[in-house]
Amino acid sequence: MDKVTILASEKGVVLFSKSSCCLCYAVTVLFQELGVTPTVYEIDQDPEGREIEKELMRLGCTVPVPAIFIGGRLIGSMNEVMSLHLTGGLVPLLKPYQTVKLSN
Repeated sequence: MDKVTILASEKGVVLFSKSSCCLCYAVTVLFQELGVTPTVYEIDQDPEGREIEKELMRLGCTVPVPAIFIGGRLIGSMNEVMSLHLTGGLVPLLKPYQTVKLSN
């Protein structure tokens, strides 16, 4: 199934989510605070959601949601995003996709 790859590469920051996932909401808020508006695909609202979930797991996600892609590349879940953020690696990845420039 190529749907995940296609969706993940269409926009700069893509989040595969479920409508009831609090971690998905938290990572969306983090991105917004960093000046990025992610494209969110709620897989529980998609008729092909089960197939998308299987594809995310096949791509290497340890849990199906949240699954974060930046620049078409799988970053991982909330753990990987927070680890990147704490080590200073997240903001440089997001810089090309910022709609709001942050002040230092």
